[in-house]
Amino acid sequence: MKSLLKNNRKKIVLFSICLSIISIALSGQTKVVSWNIENIGKSKSDQEIAFIANTVRDFDIIAIQEVVAGYGGAQAVARLADELNRKGAKWDYVISEPTSSAAYTMERYAYIWKTSKVKKIGRAWLEKKYNVVIDREPFLCTFKYKNKEFTLVNFHAIPKTKQPETEIKYFKFLPVAYPTLNLIFVGDFNCPQSHTVFNPLKKMGYTSVFLNQKTTLKRECKYSQCLASELDNMFYNSTSVTVKNYGVVPFYQKFNSLKEARAISDHIPIWAEFVLN
Repeated sequence: MKSLLKNNRKKIVLFSICLSIISIALSGQTKVVSWNIENIGKSKSDQEIAFIANTVRDFDIIAIQEVVAGYGGAQAVARLADELNRKGAKWDYVISEPTSSAAYTMERYAYIWKTSKVKKIGRAWLEKKYNVVIDREPFLCTFKYKNKEFTLVNFHAIPKTKQPETEIKYFKFLPVAYPTLNLIFVGDFNCPQSHTVFNPLKKMGYTSVFLNQKTTLKRECKYSQCLASELDNMFYNSTSVTVKNYGVVPFYQKFNSLKEARAISDHIPIWAEFVLN
């Protein structure tokens, strides 16, 4: 009898291990990096594009904000994708149309992704429902990893001085507008996650990846502190997505000064590894 019970316990343990392995194999898991690359356009030199490529090459999807709307912006994204393609993996990209904002604030967004890791589903689109009340309307794109789909909502809010919460408050309507999509909000919100404007999303099950993480560069480091404000983040639905790992890329540490680093961008990249439940 004891021998039979012992054998049954072994079978149960082995069965549980098998279920865990199957669960991991079936789950979607991908590394997404979001970066406001200040004024990425024709002013970025080949050396700077190469530096940016080396900074983001280990991720699966790159969500970019602040692509120059005029000549040079789309070309800079193409140059970056071409540089990434020289590093051993195949990348593809999509660039938004210019946002609906005034000419002096108009921008584009972009996604670049490893084709061996994820597949783009359908067409990416600028969210036109709120283009009157949101200066630079978000850029949405659906990706598929194995058998799981998710939609990134790439966004660059108006500056803090112009009250970005007046735009972010409309985000609570997007999960309702797209009930079948697994939305992950990424980008530069110009607003910390602690702001009450995010409460409606949080009540819907959305969680921020970062807490109290500063993401912008100061003009000069003071007492070894080089980061200024908590502006960039990612928000995901905790019922359908789990964050396995996350972090920032302190690229400025590779430069002799913040002035040199800011030629690349005044923001640092933020990233998260998402497991799709």
